[in-house]
Amino acid sequence: MLEKGHKSYVPNMISGASQADIGVLVISARKGEFETGYEKGGQTREHVQLAKTLGVSKLLVVVNKMDDPTVNWSKDRYDEIESKMTPFLKSSGYNVKKDVQFLPISGLIGSNMKTRVDKSICPWWNGPCLFEALDAVEVPLRDPKGPFRLPIIDKFKDMGTVVMGKVESGSVSEGDNLLVMPNKAQVRVLAIYIDEDKVRHAGPGENLRIRLAGIEEEDILSGFVLCSVARPITAISEFVAQLQILELLDNAIFTAGYKAVLHIHAVVEECEIVELMQQIDPKTKKPMKKKVLFVKNGAVVVCRIQVNNVICIEKFSDFAQLGRFTLRTEGKTVAVGKVNDVSSGPSA
Repeated sequence: MLEKGHKSYVPNMISGASQADIGVLVISARKGEFETGYEKGGQTREHVQLAKTLGVSKLLVVVNKMDDPTVNWSKDRYDEIESKMTPFLKSSGYNVKKDVQFLPISGLIGSNMKTRVDKSICPWWNGPCLFEALDAVEVPLRDPKGPFRLPIIDKFKDMGTVVMGKVESGSVSEGDNLLVMPNKAQVRVLAIYIDEDKVRHAGPGENLRIRLAGIEEEDILSGFVLCSVARPITAISEFVAQLQILELLDNAIFTAGYKAVLHIHAVVEECEIVELMQQIDPKTKKPMKKKVLFVKNGAVVVCRIQVNNVICIEKFSDFAQLGRFTLRTEGKTVAVGKVNDVSSGPSA
């Protein structure tokens, strides 16, 4: 659940969103609170951009505090919020008609959450309650026969080494031999857990705990990837990507030498832009002919990015979940991007 929170919690939100298919964006209807979150630089805007970039393809926009005395279940206030949010959601890449649903609630008293709000309270609402809306959302399809990919978000010791993460592609069974990348450690699956249940097999989209043999817990870091031996994930320290610049700090310019923190699936790594290759024309979506030395807010640019340590990534066109990323500087998201090419840089 993605709620408009304090900016210091955004890295945790990035990790959580990387495991999610559906986002619930909670917005306050109270006078002044929505405006604070939505204004330029507000957390609502950043969370929407991050959610889309991190693969949250379906979004429920929950307008909360409808029972507040400044709102009193006002249809005008609800419509105002929806009309202000819709253009921004479109500009962030969401198909609002297909992938976004708005609904009013009161979290404090539970109205329109588990059951539909009473007509005596909100006569104008004819849509579903929150639980109904969640149940109706279709989650994206993943390939159960594709190469196995599980980005590791956490690890711990429990009768051996246990890793946690979501299966982004393929399937896993007890007894399988797999690789932990980028350190190329060969491991065997001893046990698989979904929540508290032990299972023998799990498919794509499942959040798992997997007990492994063949590796020590201290040799695994968040952002490592458990993958198939026959088709391992790419592990490199340099790649080519297409970036959309959102809002640089203090109107800085974006050029070779620019440094930021890269967030891609469970990876958090310092990076540097080593080359600006092409600027993309926003109207034609095609590369511009002129040589690009720097770009500013709103630009789309193809560039070469170098990270301090070897990381596991995929081309966006092959594995969208492992090929989309954000760049952050001083606690603020400055760009979102997708990996175009992983073949040109140094590899593990």
